[in-house]
Amino acid sequence: MRMSRGVTPAIAAVALLLGLPYEAMPHARVREPVGHARVVERFGAECRTGVDGSQAVAWCHNPYPATDRVRLHVECARWWDVDTDTAPVDTGPARTVRLTGRCWKEIRAVWVTHARG
Repeated sequence: MRMSRGVTPAIAAVALLLGLPYEAMPHARVREPVGHARVVERFGAECRTGVDGSQAVAWCHNPYPATDRVRLHVECARWWDVDTDTAPVDTGPARTVRLTGRCWKEIRAVWVTHARG
């Protein structure tokens, strides 16, 4: 017996769905109970970094009420050049801090890490 062209793709789709592992199946979304508002606390200073030759600088401004402890990390391009990390600096609410670091020669990467202060 020959199946019609409209039924064959439907059977193939059902067979593929039944063959999926359980983890790949979509799950129903669970709504939070009424009256339980989720509070999202914003955190983290906004930092901008710059590199000029072997000098690195970062300016971090914290617009949030929680203190952010920021640190500048400098990775040097040369294998013999020592990578540096600054001491952590507490950035209070509405404060801007300047962090600096350097290598003897070229800089490969610069980034800032954040921690709750």
